[in-house]
Amino acid sequence: MLRNAFGMVVSLAAIALTAVGAAAHAADPIKIGMVAPSTGPVAESGKFQTEGAMLAVDEINKAGGVLGRQLQLVIEDDQSTNPGVILAFSKVAGDKDIVAFLGPIRSTQVHAMAPDVLKVAKPVLIGGTDPSLTHMGNPWLFRFRPNDSYSARVIADFGVNTLGKKKWAVVHATDAFGTAGMTSLVASLKSMGVEPVLVQGYTSNSQDFTPVVLAVKQSGADILGTYMTNEPDQGIFAKQLQQLGVKPAWVGSPTTVTTTALKLAGAALYGSYAVVDFNRDSSPAAKEFAAKYEAAYKTTPDIFGSWAYDAVHVLALAIANGKSLEPEKVRQAILAVQGYQGAEGVYNFDKNGDGLHGYNIVKNNDGTIVFEKHIDFKD
Repeated sequence: MLRNAFGMVVSLAAIALTAVGAAAHAADPIKIGMVAPSTGPVAESGKFQTEGAMLAVDEINKAGGVLGRQLQLVIEDDQSTNPGVILAFSKVAGDKDIVAFLGPIRSTQVHAMAPDVLKVAKPVLIGGTDPSLTHMGNPWLFRFRPNDSYSARVIADFGVNTLGKKKWAVVHATDAFGTAGMTSLVASLKSMGVEPVLVQGYTSNSQDFTPVVLAVKQSGADILGTYMTNEPDQGIFAKQLQQLGVKPAWVGSPTTVTTTALKLAGAALYGSYAVVDFNRDSSPAAKEFAAKYEAAYKTTPDIFGSWAYDAVHVLALAIANGKSLEPEKVRQAILAVQGYQGAEGVYNFDKNGDGLHGYNIVKNNDGTIVFEKHIDFKD
């Protein structure tokens, strides 16, 4: 009798401890890992990216969190390098409680960490725009910016049909982003019957673009299409074009209108055009995000903050819809997101993990970025 009573006491105690443990676990935050540059040549972009993600986390937590739990960012510095991003991802991935990750905006870094993403087998939300990233058999990569098959089509169409230019010089970084963008732009131009007069690559983090500028000048090009990865390169190139009196029409990739590039280049970018995924005048959701970001951080938002903000919100929506933190269920729930209006546009995820399918065209009007139009594609 005593033995049975004692056994019952032990069992009840075990049940009570289990219940307390479960309640404590339910109260734990949902962790989201994040790799972003806080040191190195593109550290400022990492600051904007982190601010965008934190703004979304704060909003979601104030609204009650997800599945009754708060969100928590766990951030590691990727040092603006490929080896750095591999190390940073390994550190955050070592925390087994992390549900999903925000990866880099730079395609070359996403490629560098992609093998480890496959091993970890949890959703990684990325901003890299190399089209191949979501077509190389890695089911854990989800893109929160339009890929460059779309940007190239918009650049080519706007330059040829709106600006009426046929003598193209294409300048690009020789990394994954720049090479993929160049390849897509040249293909888009050729499909319109236009053969570029110059295709010129350069190494990222160059300090002198004089040879590139002279090549553009000697080509006789009347329009310049660019895919430049890093903002300091964009600033130096723009200023050297101005100094050497080379003045073609210019339609650039999104780097052309980032906060850092505009600050570095100043008047050298006046009159240029760009395709960009985020512009505050492109939609009511974009305008709302811009107002919130400016109120929180007292600075103008750009693509680095907007995609990270959207990524956190879509991840929270997917977890809530799937009612689970299991990686495969979260993955399926992200793919199921359709018609979500974010700061960057309307998210309709395809089977490859691409959420957005169009770009905005903007103009640098004496330092003010003016929205021209938005173009979406069905394929």
